[in-house]
Amino acid sequence: MVVGGLLVIGGAVLVVVADQQRVDALDDARTAVVEAREQLDAAREANLVLAEKLTGLRSHISEQDAQLRDDAGFLR
Repeated sequence: MVVGGLLVIGGAVLVVVADQQRVDALDDARTAVVEAREQLDAAREANLVLAEKLTGLRSHISEQDAQLRDDAGFLR
């Protein structure tokens, strides 16, 4: 009877420990998801800034190309 009681108590302890590990793993996963979302948001913001710069640079290059193509009075 004592051995059976000890086995029941040991089994209950194992279940509690396993459940706590599962809860800890879920918390870790949630934290990782939040961090990944924050990094993704930061990357999107950086991409928007870079896209604006790229648009300006493309516009400038287009203007320079137009000036280089305009050879109407170049040799005069």
